[in-house]
Amino acid sequence: MKLTIANADLKQVVGCVADYTFGMDLTWDWPCGVAYYGISRAFEVTGEQAYLERMIEWCDEYIEAGLPGWTVNTCSMGHMLLTLYEQTKDQRYLDIIMSKVDYLENNALRFGDGVLQHTVSAKNDFPEQCWADTLFMAGYFLLRAGVVLGEKQLIDDALHQFYWHINYLQDENTSLWYHGYNHLNKDHMSGMYWARANAWAAYTMSRVGHVLPQAYLYPPFMHIISSLRDQLAAIKKLQKDDGLWGTVLDYPEAYGEVSATAGIAAAMVMQNNPLHAKHVKRALKGVLANISERGRVLNVSGGTAVMNDIRGYLEVDKKWAQGWGQGLALALLSAVIEMNNTGEQDIG
Repeated sequence: MKLTIANADLKQVVGCVADYTFGMDLTWDWPCGVAYYGISRAFEVTGEQAYLERMIEWCDEYIEAGLPGWTVNTCSMGHMLLTLYEQTKDQRYLDIIMSKVDYLENNALRFGDGVLQHTVSAKNDFPEQCWADTLFMAGYFLLRAGVVLGEKQLIDDALHQFYWHINYLQDENTSLWYHGYNHLNKDHMSGMYWARANAWAAYTMSRVGHVLPQAYLYPPFMHIISSLRDQLAAIKKLQKDDGLWGTVLDYPEAYGEVSATAGIAAAMVMQNNPLHAKHVKRALKGVLANISERGRVLNVSGGTAVMNDIRGYLEVDKKWAQGWGQGLALALLSAVIEMNNTGEQDIG
């Protein structure tokens, strides 16, 4: 996979995006969870200690101020905590990680065959609904926690979540992912192939084999990589001329959405299929064209529930900077830098 951009240039962009992100007034919830996950990945691949130090400073101040209660969405903050704990072995971070794990394993709402219901507050907001977002906020977090802590039960539950989210949300005819599934009505509600939902799915599935040692020994892993293979084969055909993917994938008039493009392209990088190179190159160019000199990621759609119809998705505003846009852009840039660092591909 050959991409015509130097690693040093990528690191400079990463620094700008990270600086802008630290300056955002983010709180302990999913926008910050995704944003600081991206910064964590940037730290892991660049070794830039300033990223780690600034996360520690922010986290410690927030712990002192007081943390909110747990939901599926607030558990996304666990990604940063795992990185901080691995680097510092600070018991405070482990205690919060274990509190989030305990919530997901013993108190979070589930339905059907133990599938996590997507929750955004202490209320039963979306009864027996399965959202693709949950894979990033909770499923992938459980997987990472299980690996770090050496807890096979957590790994098995994480893979269980992937298995059922695939079964509920991926359309076997198109291989694209729906945004959500309503278990009570047995339907996909508006039935939209929302781009960021596909990014949550593709990115997290692509990470399983990277974070789970000997992933091939876990039977659900083959289900995951087959799902990802077919999903990316379908998605690549829907890329726009400017390298972006539309906020509704199969609707040509949909505006190009940068956070989804970053997540999808990052998954392609980690899949390491050389036939995806031209799509990654176009997507990377499109994402970089939407990063301001100050490091703000542009054209990122706002927070989006499972909307009633396509109009609901197309009218979601994309004017403001969003934590998930910053984080997924950093995830893409970090994936490319990591690919270069392995020496398996030629970049630059």
